[in-house]
Amino acid sequence: MNTHVHNVTDNAAASRFELAELGETAFANYRIQEDVITIPYVESPMALRGQGTAGRLLEGVVAHARVRKMKIVPICGYAVSWFRRHPEHNDVLK
Repeated sequence: MNTHVHNVTDNAAASRFELAELGETAFANYRIQEDVITIPYVESPMALRGQGTAGRLLEGVVAHARVRKMKIVPICGYAVSWFRRHPEHNDVLK
């Protein structure tokens, strides 16, 4: 099932959220157990780094979680620091 929220696609077959920009794809791997999305790894290609792509990706992940009424557990260092910088999204944190 591929669903899009804010241009972020849930590639369920690969267990990752994806955001394509400028012909490259940033992604956040995930594991889902019950109503919790665990994010162990976020990757942005070199061509997209420093342009806010990973932040837009995580905004999309948050939107997916809200639509599905799920919580997020960030494990990846980038995701953890992103949530610290964006406390307006703390409602989705487990």
